[in-house]
Amino acid sequence: MATETATTPETGGKLRPDLSGAEWRSGSRTAGDVEIAFVDGLIAMRDGRDPDGPALIFTPAEWRAFVLGARDGEFDLG
Repeated sequence: MATETATTPETGGKLRPDLSGAEWRSGSRTAGDVEIAFVDGLIAMRDGRDPDGPALIFTPAEWRAFVLGARDGEFDLG
């Protein structure tokens, strides 16, 4: 995957890291979970059932907001 560039202070201009050598981690041992990887100062998130599919890329500030929102129930369906 080629690296795109943009003005992102947290990453020195890199918007999309090269994920080819990323170490993906899952919250459980069950296949199909969400997986994350920390690469080039960014956080990548993908569907573990489709490892060759797209990944969402977060800056550290975006990731923190996402995690805090999840903890606060912001994304609960009910």
